[in-house]
Amino acid sequence: MGLGDTIKEENKASNQNCARAMIFLRHHLDEILKIEYLTVKDPLVLWKNLKERFDHLKMVIYPKARYDWMHLRLQDFKSIHEYNSAMFRITSQLKLCGETVSEIDMMEKTFSTFHASNVLLQQQYREKGFKKYSELISHLLVAEQNNDLLLKNHENRPTGSEPLPEVNEAYAHHARRGKGRGPNRGRGRGRGRGRGRDYGQERNSNLGINHSSNKKETIN
Repeated sequence: MGLGDTIKEENKASNQNCARAMIFLRHHLDEILKIEYLTVKDPLVLWKNLKERFDHLKMVIYPKARYDWMHLRLQDFKSIHEYNSAMFRITSQLKLCGETVSEIDMMEKTFSTFHASNVLLQQQYREKGFKKYSELISHLLVAEQNNDLLLKNHENRPTGSEPLPEVNEAYAHHARRGKGRGPNRGRGRGRGRGRGRDYGQERNSNLGINHSSNKKETIN
């Protein structure tokens, strides 16, 4: 924006450029910092105060970021998404401290930290010849999603198990039973005793009771 001179010692920037620089700096400040430096009107003073306050953070962040990078492993994360978030957090911190991690370094870190049980899979991904880390992660995310779907399908119906009966089949079964009982009920409407006898035999039959011998004795 051509406002770099406003934060240099003994600059001759115009009041208009100084005002534009202050607007720019405040726009990128946290709300709490805006309140703390509310009385500062000179962009050079604001810049120096912020530099003195936060410049030392690089010395604090770098050792931790470097340690996290050395121990970052794909196999330690439950999902590719979590691993990818950690990768960008660590590489961003390293970049802030002046160390840039290349695309090749990020891909090599991923390949070399696959779980030991996925050695063949790791070799297959290497052979694809990815040029960017984002391409590799996209393929891993798709593969992970497909694996999750396969596992869910297997859990819903394990290998060798019978499919669950459909609702239509159960409905048809009850409809056939109801249709079979219809004539008996129809014939018994004019004769109360016949209807009761048919209904009682049907009910007993459903309960597993056999009264055929008693019926013969009564006829005799």
